[in-house]
Amino acid sequence: MINFKTNKETLPTYSVNDLNQSIGLLLSRGFAPKFILKATVSKSQIKKGHLWLTLTDGKANVDAVAWSSTLKSLKFLPNQDDGVVIIGKLNFWESQARISVQVFDIRASISTILKKFEIVKSKLLKDGLIDSSLRKNLPKYPYSIGILTSVPSSALADMLRTAKERWPLTKLYIIPIPVQGNNENILKNTLRKLKLNSLGLSAIVIARGGGSREDLMLFDSEIIAREIATFPIPVVTGIGHEDDLTVSDLVADHRSATPTAAIVDLLPSRDIEKSSFLQNKKMIQDYFKLFFKNKKNFLIAKKLFFKSYSPYALINAKRTKIIHIQQLLNALSPTRWLQRGFAFIRDKNGNSIFSVNDLKEKDKFLIQLSDGKIYAEVDTIDYDKI
Repeated sequence: MINFKTNKETLPTYSVNDLNQSIGLLLSRGFAPKFILKATVSKSQIKKGHLWLTLTDGKANVDAVAWSSTLKSLKFLPNQDDGVVIIGKLNFWESQARISVQVFDIRASISTILKKFEIVKSKLLKDGLIDSSLRKNLPKYPYSIGILTSVPSSALADMLRTAKERWPLTKLYIIPIPVQGNNENILKNTLRKLKLNSLGLSAIVIARGGGSREDLMLFDSEIIAREIATFPIPVVTGIGHEDDLTVSDLVADHRSATPTAAIVDLLPSRDIEKSSFLQNKKMIQDYFKLFFKNKKNFLIAKKLFFKSYSPYALINAKRTKIIHIQQLLNALSPTRWLQRGFAFIRDKNGNSIFSVNDLKEKDKFLIQLSDGKIYAEVDTIDYDKI
């Protein structure tokens, strides 16, 4: 028979329930009330509204549970082989002497995020949806844009302020959307309704302020990326910080570093456009000033041309020419020579006599003077001796 007594002390005696209660008491006193656990999900299932997980690090396993009350607020639901970071506490089931981790929050690890990013990216590349040639040009002066973001948020406030400063002529439609968590279907339905473009939008902006990379997983969704890639009007993304890159950024028509940068990239600058307008105004004024000056000079030249070729001017020119000719004729007129004492001599046939050789003795000839005529007969001819 076993002797349960020792020489030094008596061993404590427990019932199973007492033992389990003592273990639970030790755990509650000696272990942190909450802790962070990094693990990989080896099993994931939802039963009766609760999420049951088996977590492993490759060397050991532990069970975990997110109760239905917590499950509703979780932003990420892991699948098998997903790396996770969990905030939880230990639960000790006294009736079964079993330990599990009660989950308060669960996030995807960076490795899981990058893995999902690469998987979705490769699918979209294969389908030809990530292609710079498919990107639509942004409108130069958008009439209206839709801003899809969380409401209210500091990102939205900055975007509205920037839009008012840059280009208040553009009409803004604020469309509230979830920007994290398991809300693929909500965002997908919103995008599908906007595809009908009943608002007459020129472009849309999908924006989310800064946060951890795991908070941006919604925008790594293949479903959302395909909706953006097939959107009929330009889509601008401003998601997270400048260093953050999501799948949605890859298929958007334009990716901006931040939500505020998305507004800057999409809307023209009022100051720059005003300066450009004033420069163009001056150029137009200078052009028309020179244009009208040239036209005025042209008309003056035409006026002078028509004036010089007017019937009155032509008649005057002809009259002046006739007067000049008349004066010339008068200067060369035989009458003028006769008045100066010269005489014209003609033979009986009326031919002019230029030489004494044209006459002989007894020939009759006519002498024309300024005041009459003399009929004469050659008596003698005296030849000059040379």
